[in-house]
Parts: sequence; structure tokens; C-alpha cells
Amino acid sequence: MPARVHAILVVRPEGRTPAAPHLKRTIDALRAQTQPVDALTIVLCGGDAALTEIAAASGAEGVITAPHSTGFAAATALATPRLTGDAVWLLAQDTAPEPQALTRLAGALELAPSLAMVAPKLVRWEDRTEIVSLGVSMSGLGRAVELAADELDQGQHDAAADVLGSDIRGVLVRRENWRALGGLDPALAGADEGLDLGVRARLAGDLVTVVPGARVAVAGDGVASLPVGHRAGRRAFAVRTAELHRRLSYAPGFAVPLHWLSLLPLAIWRTIMHLVSKEPGRVWPEWLATLRVLVRLDHVARARGRIRAVRRVGWPRLAALRVSRTQLRLRLDGDAEPTAPVRSDLRFFTGGAAWVVLGAILVSVAAFPALLAWPALGGGALAPMQDIVARLWADAGFGQRSIGLAEVGPADPFSAVIALLGTLWPFEPARAMVLLWLAALPLAVLGAWFASTRVTERSMLRLTASVAWALAPTFLAALSEGRAAGVLVHLLLPWLFYTASVAHRSWAAAGAASLLLVAVIACSPSLAPAFVLLWSATLLLAALVKRGRGLGQIVWLFVPSVIAFAPLVWHQVRAGNPWALLADPGVPYAGATVAADAVGRFFLATGFPLSDPGGWSSFLSGVPTWWVLLLAAPIAVLALLAVLTPRWVSGAGLLVIAGTGLATAFAAVGVAVSFADATAVAIWPGAALSLAWLGAIGAAMVTLDAGVVNRMRVIRPIAAVLALAALAVAAVPMLTLSFRNELALTNGPASTLPAYVAAEGRDDARLGTLVLDPDDTGLHVRVVWGGSETLGGQSTVIATRDSVDPSDREVADLAASLVTSSAGDAVSQLAERGIAFVLLTPGDTSTADAAAALQLSASTALDQLGGLDTVGDTSRGTLWRVTEAVEPRAEPSRMTRDTALLIAGIQIGVVVIALLLAIPTTASRGTARRSPRIVGPTPGETR
Repeated sequence: MPARVHAILVVRPEGRTPAAPHLKRTIDALRAQTQPVDALTIVLCGGDAALTEIAAASGAEGVITAPHSTGFAAATALATPRLTGDAVWLLAQDTAPEPQALTRLAGALELAPSLAMVAPKLVRWEDRTEIVSLGVSMSGLGRAVELAADELDQGQHDAAADVLGSDIRGVLVRRENWRALGGLDPALAGADEGLDLGVRARLAGDLVTVVPGARVAVAGDGVASLPVGHRAGRRAFAVRTAELHRRLSYAPGFAVPLHWLSLLPLAIWRTIMHLVSKEPGRVWPEWLATLRVLVRLDHVARARGRIRAVRRVGWPRLAALRVSRTQLRLRLDGDAEPTAPVRSDLRFFTGGAAWVVLGAILVSVAAFPALLAWPALGGGALAPMQDIVARLWADAGFGQRSIGLAEVGPADPFSAVIALLGTLWPFEPARAMVLLWLAALPLAVLGAWFASTRVTERSMLRLTASVAWALAPTFLAALSEGRAAGVLVHLLLPWLFYTASVAHRSWAAAGAASLLLVAVIACSPSLAPAFVLLWSATLLLAALVKRGRGLGQIVWLFVPSVIAFAPLVWHQVRAGNPWALLADPGVPYAGATVAADAVGRFFLATGFPLSDPGGWSSFLSGVPTWWVLLLAAPIAVLALLAVLTPRWVSGAGLLVIAGTGLATAFAAVGVAVSFADATAVAIWPGAALSLAWLGAIGAAMVTLDAGVVNRMRVIRPIAAVLALAALAVAAVPMLTLSFRNELALTNGPASTLPAYVAAEGRDDARLGTLVLDPDDTGLHVRVVWGGSETLGGQSTVIATRDSVDPSDREVADLAASLVTSSAGDAVSQLAERGIAFVLLTPGDTSTADAAAALQLSASTALDQLGGLDTVGDTSRGTLWRVTEAVEPRAEPSRMTRDTALLIAGIQIGVVVIALLLAIPTTASRGTARRSPRIVGPTPGETR
């Protein structure tokens, strides 16, 4: 006699798909069964009038209404008291069985009395030739594993029988087993419900099997389905919650506390793994699931109680049905996507790039031969570096600043860049700057060559772009003027383009680009508005053209930069000086920058950031040099022609980059927010000009790559050689400065203070020096802590301050008391403040009588003070030592230390996340190989 079947149909609208059509098809499928159900109970979780009407007309023996939040397990529990017959059939609104499905399921249940539950073959709703699920097992660690899923149904699994569990949809369970097992576990969050029911049935000594001949079509939007598509986070949460809950429920009693204690460490480890595997979207669900299971021990206790109540056999009986580690690895490997590369070889060596890099090394050595013997680099905008790596990083943190009397605040992010650079040569950090200058030209060639691989496949054009980038006038100007920030910006920009241009494709590129972006903005904050503009345009394109694909990666690009600059932004905004955020980091230095007038901006438009374009006016003294401004014309013309080529989209994008950089340079040269003593210093436009050169060179390469037809391909090398020849001519004066003894760079110094002070400060950085610097405008005063002013110790918070604070007044009062007859207890105040030395520099007294008189009177007053001992004249000026007992500089407050630790922890955490995302994996490399190297649409295809 056929089993009497009571069907439970749970209906709950999910997502954007209307539930009514699916429910109607499911009910029609139930009516078409060759063995009709004996009773039908519908549980309606939320829904509208249409669902209510369909349910009322279904002929169900009862319709139970429940809140929309009711899950499948809770809904079936509501219907359990109404069950009649021999078996219960679990259905949702999107599970439409074929006519023979119930007959075959019930037949299997009747033939084997030891069977507790049987499961059908789930197939795709619109394509019944594709298997959705046919049996579920689990690994040794409890991970659920589909035995057959997302496969074309060719009957390859029709011999399957015994399984550990199954998908819960369409499962037929004996009623007595259903009641004895306690139904479904609501703590599973909607995942692994069929697996858990099967495990409990197995432990009760019963069997579980699949019936491949019974097919049920599923759409995937029902209450019994795991979330899909845009609800991937909810799916990950449900799966992980179920896995952790089952782990605690299935573990031996003595191991439960150990598993519970391991939940948080495991969440940390899995967070790292999610980031490494480029799945940051799973981090938040991981923690939500962990915290949920962590606090819901009552659910674990009830689950373990249900298992104890029915358990008749031991866990070893289930071992044969588990998936081994080898089987799991083979299954995952088999599911991997094909990794056949679609991109061409990089051709770094065969394409000649290695030879160009080698040539750049030789040119660098020839241009800066003295640097081979120098231990440190000075001159221009350079300053000494800390000689201990720990102090480099101390300068990069929130807290006491190394200049100023009692300055406490955030460091410039540029200080972290300098600390990282110095760490590369930890035993002698100052030499790292020398090595940077020597390696600058080859590094520029190398970075530009890789960036050009995103634009062209032609080796000749890649070499052209790399040489043009290394010969860019703005780069040579930064090298000649000792602008470390400008040099670093020029070296980092190509790598930023290389990674950011494909950030929408992968998290690895997005992670690397985010770190490069924060480094570039740290070196030149005035570029931040330009990058925000480009980033916003990219976000808009991703939302409109790519339909949101890669949106998360693009959003992430700015996250490290926001975190890195947040303390500085907060400080400057609270101080009412937001414009100061654009200030160049490091030593305020005007140099020979173009003026903020029509002529200066014309120079910028032609690619030259200095008032002497390319240095030709001094190179050819008395000879007209207007023609130098035409040397950038070949690149400019080629760049503008990019919009007329078949790859006009890429060309237009690169021209937007060039235009943004040029507009930023025009604006920056007219903004002065830093001060060198009393002189306002304009923002250096060279960094923005580097961005403009990046876009212009890229657009020029697009023109030469796609704008030259085959029958006229001889034009390509001619145009490339002409452009490079013009840039080479423009570079001659800058590359020959050393031969003409006009190089602004110097050997050192190791310290900006006298050697005596430097030696004392090397041992104790808490000792300060009051530096008095006379000139024709008055006496400039500053306090330096340790053995020297340093590049990483500079602070835009101090350099951009446009009002006097109490600390400034105290320093001014101390200086005034020292150099006048009203000294009073000024020396005692110096000792109390931790200031051990007073240095009177020679100042600029050669052309100003007022400055010379001020220096003489100050020196006389200091010599007459008790408590000051004259050390003598040094190369840095006249030095006095405080003879009273000097109290070392007060340690920062507990609140300051706690704030510094909190800020450092957050910033380091974000950097670690970005690094984990940037680490390449086998999967990310495979994805990269399946993606075209060139960015943007090419003729005949859209990417």
C-alpha cells in the first residue's frame, strides 16, 4: 500500500523575484503527481494578496500565516502538529516536482523500512538538464560538500544511493522519524538543514538515500534556498553559521569548550585567508557568524540534546560517507576554471627592456658620479635622515614632534614613506636616499615600461614610453633640486597606473593600487583632489557601464589614504586651516619654481616646472632659448591625436588624466600654504605635472599603436625617435649639472646642528637646541630635538601654521629674553624645558646691515648670560651650552600615548589588509592570465 504523504509547503517572498508565479507552478506540479499527496499544509510567511489567493485556492487542508522573518525550519515546526499519514514532504514555493517524483520517492521509502529519509535530484528551474544538487556530505572538519552540483545531467550519478545528507528541498521523511529527530534545527540559519537532518538520522541507526529518478525543479529564490547573487554576504553568513554550529553540536563533550575557545582565533585566521584569497566580502559574514555562534550556546545545548535523544550508533559509522581531504582537494581542483592564458608574453628581456634599464643605470652613474662616494645627500629640499630606524618610525607616528617647543600632533604620512625608505638600508638609513638618487633613472624606466604594457603590446612603443618618462623635465627638475617627494611621486605614478587601471578586475590589483595611492598622496597631498576626481569618474563608469562589477575594489582604493590622512585632516580642520592639507611635506623649499603668472603657467603647459625651462638659459648664457619650449610638442601632438584613433576611448581617458594633472599644476603654483621662516612657499607644481606627463605619454603611445595603418607603419618609429630626440635635447642641461659644478646636491650633511650637539642628541633625543637665525626681517627662532632636523621629522602642522599659539609665544619670549638685557631666569626656563643648547647661526648677514647688527647684539648678550657656557664657533654658527641641570623633555601624556597606539593600530591594520589583498595567489594569477593585458576597448571588441 502506498505511503500516505503529508506535504508542507513553505512560502516566503525573497529578493526581487515575484513568488506568485513560482508558487502557482509548484501547486500545479503537486496536482499533476501520479501519486497525489494526501494532505497539504501551506505556511505563508509574509506575502501579498496574490499569494494568499493562490494558497486559498490550492485545496490545502490548512494555511498557516507567519511573519516574513520566519525561516524554513521554524515554518515546518509550525506545521508539524497538523501532520497526518506516513511521511512528510518538505517543499518551498520554488520546488516544482515532476509528475513521477513523489511516486518514486514514496516507493523507495516503502521498499526499505530502514530508510528515514529520501531525497530527489534537484534540477534547474528553467533547464532541467542541469543538476543543482544530488546528495551532500561533509569533510573531516565538518565542511558541507555537494556530491553533485552545477553539472550537466547525463545520468552519470543515477547509480548513487547512500548519502550522509542532502539538500532539504523536496526531501521525503517518515513521519515517526521526523518527530523523533525533532525536525529541522533553526540554529543553522537556513544552511545545511538537510545534511544535519541526515546526520541525526544516521546516528539514530537509520539510512538516508537519494533517488535520482525523482526530479524536482528549483528556482533558488525560495525560503529553503541559500541566498544568491547580490545576497552573497547573507549566503556566506548562513553557511558559516551552520558550519560552526554543527562543529559545536557534533563535537565530543570534552572538546566543546576547546572548540568554543578557538572560535575567535579561527575567525582571525580565516579573515587573513579571506583577504589573501581575495574574498574580502566574506570577512564581515565570518565575524557575524562567529559572534552569533559564540553567544548562542543554548542553541548548541538543544542541538546536542536532540542528538543524545536519538543516537543509537557511534560517529565512526559515518566515516565512510564523509569526503576525505584528498577527495575534497580533487573536487576543488576539478571545479577550478581553466587557466589557459589569453594574454601575450611580457617580453621584458626579448623586447629590449632589460637593455634600456641597464642603459639608464649607466646614464645615472654618469650624471651623478659623486654620489657613488657620498654617505648622505643634502642640498635643495633635502634634509638629514635619522640614523636609527626606530627613530624614523617614531617620527612617523602621532605624538611629540621633533621640532617645536611642545608640539604634539599627527605626523605627515610622508614621514612613513621616508621611514620605509630608510628601513630598506637599516644600518645606514641616510644612504638609502643616495641609492634612491642613483637608481632613480633606471627605476623610472622600469616603472614606465610596466605601465606601458597596459597601453600597447608593441615592444618599441613600450621602450619609447619608458625613456620618455625618465626624461620628463619635471622628473629631472626634482632630481636637480633635491625634491625627494617629487622624485618618489614620479617613480610611483607608473606603478599606480599599472595596478589601478585593472583594480576593477581583481582584489590583488586593488590592494596594491591602494597602497601606492596612499604613498603618492603622502608625497604630494596637492594631488588628492585630482585623484578624487578621477576616482569618482571611475566609480560612475563602473556603476553605469560595468553594472557595478568591480565597484568594491574601486571603493577600496581610497580607504588606506583616508585612514592615513584622517588624523592630519582632523587636526588641521580643528585648527581652522583646511587648506594646509595641500602643503608639500618635507622641508619648505621654493627653489626655481615658475611664478604664478601667465608666463609661468605657459611654461607648465609645455611641461617645464622651473623658471629656467630645462636649465637651458644657464647652459647657454646669453643665447635665446625660446625654442626649448617646443621640445615637448611631439609628445603633445601625438597625445591629442589619440582621440582620432580606433582606440579613442583609451586615448580620451588618458587625456583626461593629462588634463587633470595640468589643471592641478596650474592651480597649485598659485597656492602658498607653507612658510620658510617668514616667506610663503607655493605648492610645487612638478608632482601634478608628472601626472600630466603620465597621461600625455600614454595617449601618445595609443596614437602610435592604433593610429598608424599598416601601409604607413614606417611613420611609427620615425615619430617615436623624433619625440625621444626632442626630450633628450631638453634633458642635456639637467644631466650635465654635475660636470658643470652647478648641481644643487651636496655631500650630506649628517646633521643640521653642530657635531657636538649631534653627538649628544644621538644618545638622547629628548635634549633640545634653541636655534636663533638672524636676517634682515628679524630673529627667527625654532627648537630642534635630538641631533638634527630631519626630513622625516618635518611637519606641515608647524610649517603651515598661520597664527601664533602659546608655544610660539613662549619660544619668542625665551629668545627675546636671551638676546636682550632682560634675560631674568630665561636660562632656567630653558633647562626646565629640556633645552640644553643655544645655537646662533650666521644667518644672511652678508647683504643686510640690520641682520649683522642683530647677530652681533645677540652674540654679545648670550656671552654675558650666566648659566650659558660658550662652546665656540662651529660650521653651523656659535654654540652655547646650558650649564644648569637640564630636565629631559617631558614624556607625552598617557592620553597621547593611548591615542598614538590607537591610531597606529588602525593604520597598521588597514595596511596589513591591503598587503594581504595585494599578495598574489594561484587563483589571482590565473584570473590575470585570463584577462587582457591592455586596458580599455580595442578595435573590434569591448572590455
